[in-house]
Amino acid sequence: MTPPGERTRVAPSGEWWASYFDARYLTEYEPLFNDGQDRRDVARLIELLELPVGARVLDVPCGQGRHARLLAEAGYAVDALDYSGHLLDVARAQGPHEGLHYRRGDMRALPVRWTQRFDAVMNVFTSFGFFLHPSDDRRVLREFARVLKPGGTFVWHGASRDGVMARFLDRDWWHTMDHTMVAHERTFDPLSGVLSVEVQWRGSTGPGHRTYRIRLYTATALAGMLATEGIVVEQAFDGWTSRPLTRRSGEMLLIGRKRELPRAPRGK
Repeated sequence: MTPPGERTRVAPSGEWWASYFDARYLTEYEPLFNDGQDRRDVARLIELLELPVGARVLDVPCGQGRHARLLAEAGYAVDALDYSGHLLDVARAQGPHEGLHYRRGDMRALPVRWTQRFDAVMNVFTSFGFFLHPSDDRRVLREFARVLKPGGTFVWHGASRDGVMARFLDRDWWHTMDHTMVAHERTFDPLSGVLSVEVQWRGSTGPGHRTYRIRLYTATALAGMLATEGIVVEQAFDGWTSRPLTRRSGEMLLIGRKRELPRAPRGK
């Protein structure tokens, strides 16, 4: 039963992201997951957020909780939401932490009671552009703006279409710690802006393959979409670094602020 005042999850309609984020995903991207990098990312986030201890932060989607857990350790009150039950199980297995709450849900329909709840909302590690229809991407941004307090900070980290296209890599491969060979073959449709990745692997459990698709945006397009929802992008960086974003940056870190509500005129 859905609690009063809550929205039900949006049906995934068989889209790739509904089942992709499983144990295989964690193996596939294992080289990118390490505690040292996670702590550097969170240190950068804390520097940019400039929020006091106890501030409310939303991490969505939170994956296996690698940023949410560290933000809670730093003293923030963190809500972390993801659609993947498997990744949430992995996150919870790291143990409970005061001020950290995990929840399963769809970022297109965040809880109604979260309206203007958060001092900061973060969407990191290329966790945007998953949905089949571009209108759903706008719907996600609208939800982020709704749950962010006026004057609150929005953090977006992901691929920059300009930089990805400037140095397009159509295929690469690597080995994981269990000696599984993972290969990616990429194609890009410039009309839809969709990057398609054919993933193949071969290891002790045998070979396999699957595909995922993600819609890439330029900083200009994303900033325009956010402005429509009342969030003004104030800073743009080359990934997690302090260097400014350039047209060759493969990743971008955007920092926005939700417009303050206009004050009612005083009576005479």
